[in-house]
Amino acid sequence: MAKRSVIARANKKPKFTTRIVRRCFRCGRKRGYLRDFKLCRICFRELASTGKIPGITKSSW
Repeated sequence: MAKRSVIARANKKPKFTTRIVRRCFRCGRKRGYLRDFKLCRICFRELASTGKIPGITKSSW
């Protein structure tokens, strides 16, 4: 979990557009971020495996 101050800093509009830090809205993690879902890979996997993200199923082959 990221600190509140770090999350608040990421929510502020940066001086330059290249400085945008996208964070998971659930835990605040910045690495492994999936833009389509606004989640990190860990939160995405947890929610997808419990069936809380509609249209996502665990692949098996």
